[in-house]
Amino acid sequence: MKSPTRGTVAPGERPVEAVLFDLDGTLLDTAPDLVGALNHLRSEEGLEPAPVDAFRPFVSQGALGLIRRGLPDRGPEEEARRRQRFLDWYAQHSLDHTAPFPGIEALLESLEGAGVPWAVVTNKPTFLTLPILDALGWRNRAGAVVCGDTLSVSKPDPAPVRHACEALGVAPERSAMVGDDPRDLDAGEAAGALSVLASFGYGAAAILASGRPVEVVVERPGALLAWVTACPDGEAP
Repeated sequence: MKSPTRGTVAPGERPVEAVLFDLDGTLLDTAPDLVGALNHLRSEEGLEPAPVDAFRPFVSQGALGLIRRGLPDRGPEEEARRRQRFLDWYAQHSLDHTAPFPGIEALLESLEGAGVPWAVVTNKPTFLTLPILDALGWRNRAGAVVCGDTLSVSKPDPAPVRHACEALGVAPERSAMVGDDPRDLDAGEAAGALSVLASFGYGAAAILASGRPVEVVVERPGALLAWVTACPDGEAP
């Protein structure tokens, strides 16, 4: 039986006083709605719908990543128009099928119960992020929300991680950045945070297949508690 946690750092080796989460592919399964936006464009262009599961690995790459994977290249001007149509449609449908991954809500409740603050650090723009957090009741629970346009830079730059840590009053070295995309790992590592790969997320399989060393790999949300609470790994929700 595989351990739900693995990597180069063992539980207790690094103190963790706050947890920062990526949004798409880490906290939330947003693939059905994001691929739905892609399929809206495909329909406009006379193409058959793309299967959600086939495009799930690319969701963390955002609108442009999906557009480049799911539509024929017609130059930068058309790409910009497609991106705007994608975002316009997605803004109206971002909560049609989106839901937290199994175990995420229990994890957030456990962190809160243990007095461990958490934040969202996403490259999703503010106008798309906040309505989702509001609908889930997470906006006021999160100690900080850093979106792709909160600062002049976004992940993989470490500035968003540092900004969230400052808002939480925790040094980056005593925080964990949890994500499923190389940009999440890069941002966390550059900021000095413990870098945690959510292996259930969209881009994790490619990271693991690449052989990249990862400080922590969690195969289910509750396993993260081994780093931030006294709950023994395997007993976490």
